[in-house]
Amino acid sequence: MSDWKEFFRGKTITVMGLGLLGRGVGDAEFLAKFAKEIIVTDLKTSTALESSLARLRKFKNIKYVLGKHRLEDFKNRDFIIKAAGVPLDSPYITHARKHKMPVYMSTALFAYLSPSKIIGVTGTRGKTTVTYMLYEILKRAKKGRVYLGGNVQGMATLPMLAQAKKDDVYVLELDSWQLQGFGDLKISPPLSVFTNFMPDHLNYYKNDLKKYFGDKANIFKYQKRGDILIVGENLKKIPKRAIRISESDLPRDIILQIPGKHNRFNAALAYVSAKKFGIPIPLIKKSLREFKGVSGRLEKIRDYKGVEIYNDTTATTPHALKIALEALNGKQVILIAGGSDKNIGLALLKKPLTLCKKIILFPGSGTDRLIKEKIVKQFILAKEMNDAVQKAFRFTTKGEAILLSPGFASFGLFKNEYDRGEKFVTAIKKFTK
Repeated sequence: MSDWKEFFRGKTITVMGLGLLGRGVGDAEFLAKFAKEIIVTDLKTSTALESSLARLRKFKNIKYVLGKHRLEDFKNRDFIIKAAGVPLDSPYITHARKHKMPVYMSTALFAYLSPSKIIGVTGTRGKTTVTYMLYEILKRAKKGRVYLGGNVQGMATLPMLAQAKKDDVYVLELDSWQLQGFGDLKISPPLSVFTNFMPDHLNYYKNDLKKYFGDKANIFKYQKRGDILIVGENLKKIPKRAIRISESDLPRDIILQIPGKHNRFNAALAYVSAKKFGIPIPLIKKSLREFKGVSGRLEKIRDYKGVEIYNDTTATTPHALKIALEALNGKQVILIAGGSDKNIGLALLKKPLTLCKKIILFPGSGTDRLIKEKIVKQFILAKEMNDAVQKAFRFTTKGEAILLSPGFASFGLFKNEYDRGEKFVTAIKKFTK
């Protein structure tokens, strides 16, 4: 759109979901500069949202409805901005659509209004690593200004409209929730990467994998002639025009600093994507060789007296936990895991978990299932993170590894997976100083 400011100027907007990750508050802060009136509504209370609300106090055109939603806030508005994770059957969104209210999601709206080049990356696993790999490659290539966006911790994408130029490149990590918004607007990124598809978020999708895949598929569903789709070789129900990638597509002379066969596959996706974008092969190779990984994703945070310590807090599914254990194959692992259930099958963990020297589990509905279904028999319970780390060091000797790879969501003990990872790093520093 030639003048995105006119899209927002003088409008009455309901922002559904403020949250604590910085995205909702960033959107509200940006919109308040143009809108006539904003209603921010969130099921969390003002006390829980205190840090987010503090950023918005200077705006007099924002009203708040907290601790609840009201149907009247979803009609007679110019449009609704819906946060990621709003239930598929939300009565408030249904009410808005019944009253002909446009419902948008912020990352998709950015892609719709931005004049810049968009690269989108999705998948159940690996999307963050591939996104950051591509970002590092393109940044080194100096082909215009390059930015990260989408499902990035603490970052709101919509406000980036203020800086977006025609020759800029935005590499967007897109989860299934954000891709709902792309489906609503019937858009897909011109260069799309779809890493893989595994069961996840089944608590949200009510055990309907087709609905989960349907949201993911928006990354390619509305691509135009000449657009590029790069996918993992095992993906099904993908257009024939897609370029299928396996680990073997990564040249053998690229030795990565990050462990695991899965990361060579991630690098293969980034390698081919960067080539399609016109980046010289020597620069791609150099970037991938020097890539140090992403925080919280099998991140080696310390080597303490011969003990390797890994933060894999974003492993929120059994598949991700299995992959982490396979990546550290050959090492004796003291595993810290457990948490809140996502209704995903656990049988695939039975064999990998038997290879762990010790297993320390946080309380939670997922942990309860591990025990009830006899996926794990020998384990130690931990009350909180300091307790878990203290117990891990009690059983660890030189040449072994401590691995935080929960395999479940963080809800209960922690605000989110990032909070869980930060508490792990803090506890490790405490016990290794």
